[in-house]
Amino acid sequence: MLVPDGHHCTHGLLISGYSWIAQSVLASLAFACLILKRYIEPPNERRSWLVWFFDTSKQAIGASVIHFTNLFTAEILPAPNPCTVYIISFLLDSSIGIIIIYLSIRLTQKLAHKFHINYLNFGEYGFPRPHYKYWIIQCIAYVIIMAIEKIFITAILQLQFWDQVRDLLLWPIPSPQLELVIVMLIIPFIVNVFIFWVTDNILIMHRFHHSKEELVPISETNTFFAKFTKLSANSIPFFSKPKESHPIANDNDDQLIEINFESSAGGQL
Repeated sequence: MLVPDGHHCTHGLLISGYSWIAQSVLASLAFACLILKRYIEPPNERRSWLVWFFDTSKQAIGASVIHFTNLFTAEILPAPNPCTVYIISFLLDSSIGIIIIYLSIRLTQKLAHKFHINYLNFGEYGFPRPHYKYWIIQCIAYVIIMAIEKIFITAILQLQFWDQVRDLLLWPIPSPQLELVIVMLIIPFIVNVFIFWVTDNILIMHRFHHSKEELVPISETNTFFAKFTKLSANSIPFFSKPKESHPIANDNDDQLIEINFESSAGGQL
């Protein structure tokens, strides 16, 4: 026997104070997982805190775009139970959506490599020190990818097939508050632990894959892009990674340091 509609999530509950508490707890747990991921990285590949912030903040911005879009969609669609709309959108984002994101990032990397648009090499922020301008451009690109993904998922969500799914989803739950906790905290936490981990790897997978010969200043290869972004070749370093150095984070102070692999006259690093 189905639970009466009055015992289910209603419009407005997803943006209530109770919901914001659940969302804050979820964001804190997801953030903690990414901190844990950094600490279990191999010491010779562990990111500095600044690079880690650049990497994870892109995820946070993109996830926020998806999350608030899902909230908006759940509230404006005429479905009687907005919680079911939200959780279906979330699960589609976490399955089909992650494939779209992965393919979009790979395409972006291919184009960046082909046209020497070094700012779009996700996970690389310049040498010898990371620069925020790379991060800003990559954030913009990532948000655009999120928007493309969300358009595809929203189109899929319009299929009538989901009407039957929504009628059955969560119907045994007799409490709207319990539905909210399941939809906003329990299921997203379990899924996000995996999704955030995978996405973080996708965003940093190209960091050590480029040589000095492959990456050249944009000012020499793409004048239009350089003018459009107002970035000067003389103002910031580019991704031309020196052959003699390799960035790692020190275990003691997590500062980005350079280790010289070339033998000096005295044999010192």
